[in-house]
Amino acid sequence: MICASMYFLLLCITETVIGDMATFWRTYQRLMVQHPWKVQIFTAGTLMGAGDVISQQMIERRGLSGHSGWRTLKMMSIGFCFVGPVIGRWYQVLDRLVLGKTRMAALQKMLLDQVGFAPCFLACFLTVAGTLNGLSLKENWSKLKKDYPDALITNYYIWPAVQVANFYFIPLNYRLPVVQCVAIIWNSYLSWKANKL
Repeated sequence: MICASMYFLLLCITETVIGDMATFWRTYQRLMVQHPWKVQIFTAGTLMGAGDVISQQMIERRGLSGHSGWRTLKMMSIGFCFVGPVIGRWYQVLDRLVLGKTRMAALQKMLLDQVGFAPCFLACFLTVAGTLNGLSLKENWSKLKKDYPDALITNYYIWPAVQVANFYFIPLNYRLPVVQCVAIIWNSYLSWKANKL
């Protein structure tokens, strides 16, 4: 009897969560159609913040009392004001530069993304983060020289395969949110790298 009651309770909770997620997803899709640019930027900022929370809690193990809300807000602002707009526009430019939805087009987009865009974007991201962390120009340059090579190599472990799939399977308006979902782990790494002394 107790097992049956627990099973029923678990089933009810699962159905509620799945129902809530389905409602959330339908709302998100509707908003993406109505306001694609705003939703993409909001998603990027929110997931940058989530990456910072993961970095502080799971990588750095700061605990709730040691969590820096200010740092999370800074990372979110980088997502809202820099990551979302820049990557969102970049994907639009890529779709104009490389036409088609073939595997070859996806491969060409990935190569342009990883060879031309990623190195510049990563350097700019680390510089923006350093500036928001109050580093002087000299300190920022020193930190960039120290952190950039490792961050770029790590980028190449993660992003080429993700981007080929993204460019081949995902419609343009959903590319930034898909990348940002995958990037929660990447954002955690970047947050750790950008805020490490």
